[in-house]
Amino acid sequence: MTSRVLVAGVGMVPFSTPSRSKPFDELAETAVRAALTDCGIDLSDVQQAYAGFVFGDSTSGQHALYRVGQTGIPIFNVNNNCSTGSSALFLARQAVSSGAADCVLAFGFEQMLRGSLHSHWSDRPSPFDRFGAVVHDRFGDVPDVPVTAQFFGGAGDTWCERYDADPAVFAHISVKARRHAANNPYAVFREPVTVEEVLASPHVFGPLTRLQSCPPTCGAAAAVIVSEDFARSRGLPADVAITAMAMATDTPGSFSGDLMSLVGYDMTRTAAMQVYETAGIGPEDIQVVELHDCFTTNEVITYEALGLTPEGSAEKFVADGQNTYGGRVVTNPSGGLLSKGHPLGATGLAQCAELTWQLRGQAERRQVDKAGLALQHNIGLGGAAVVALYERIGRNHP
Repeated sequence: MTSRVLVAGVGMVPFSTPSRSKPFDELAETAVRAALTDCGIDLSDVQQAYAGFVFGDSTSGQHALYRVGQTGIPIFNVNNNCSTGSSALFLARQAVSSGAADCVLAFGFEQMLRGSLHSHWSDRPSPFDRFGAVVHDRFGDVPDVPVTAQFFGGAGDTWCERYDADPAVFAHISVKARRHAANNPYAVFREPVTVEEVLASPHVFGPLTRLQSCPPTCGAAAAVIVSEDFARSRGLPADVAITAMAMATDTPGSFSGDLMSLVGYDMTRTAAMQVYETAGIGPEDIQVVELHDCFTTNEVITYEALGLTPEGSAEKFVADGQNTYGGRVVTNPSGGLLSKGHPLGATGLAQCAELTWQLRGQAERRQVDKAGLALQHNIGLGGAAVVALYERIGRNHP
């Protein structure tokens, strides 16, 4: 890379439950228009677009973007399960950093159905067959429990057993998520909850209860990614850069029987270490993180995978309040997937929007003090883990 890759504009819509959602194309149009307006350009300035969604017909990206305009540019549809939005962002950044384009749009959207995630195909192999086999070897048949809850609940059990931790630690994550979401107008669930209420909510699997599981939600988000030269020539915002970004996928170790590895611990650690090495910083330099808290167990595990706290120390990290305002690093100031919501294709780009606002100082009541470096983590089983480092231009380097 000869110059920085900048986030010139971001936009998103308030997330909502499926019963209250507008159609996906309207959601996407609103988010894209907001991102374009944020940086003051037209769709005609965009040279490529990457559209992320999981549940929808092919070329839904074209259908959504055509509501904004039909400029004839390449539009690529991206699906990497829950890391779809970040995968679209990864490709957009790669196009700019390689010099293939100077101005690229990444957007993601999802119109989800009510209820837990499930496969829509019964007549072909599932990409989760080998994941299911690992869980079956551990727990046998558990027909009435969503498979993702088995994955992440089992990973939580593994972590507790490995480090002799109290499973109640996970309930504190839900409490923190709601407390942060109370200040986010884009979040679905903003009402406070107590640890006792979280633990008393219906049991799902392992240490997980219903209030420790992210809900199906609908929404959209978008980002305009540009080169430094393009921003300078157009007078665009040039205050936030994606300094480093990495994606990792599964290795044979994911299916070794370790449920933490199964849900992406190793992928996350690999991608994070690549980002830190590229940027020449360490996790101790980060002030704010948006990470993939699809279940409370995954947030706790991810603290250690990202190196925010040493392996085996996350229980104390949570108990000491090091994961929130006034602590070492503010995690999920948006409320995260647990409270903001998790429309699969939009999640990674919503994380991008939140971190961009944080680094610009535009996050209002949820603003993290002196935020100069921000980390994004988004994971999709199947699998792909994406980690990105955002930097406020002009900050003092550590």
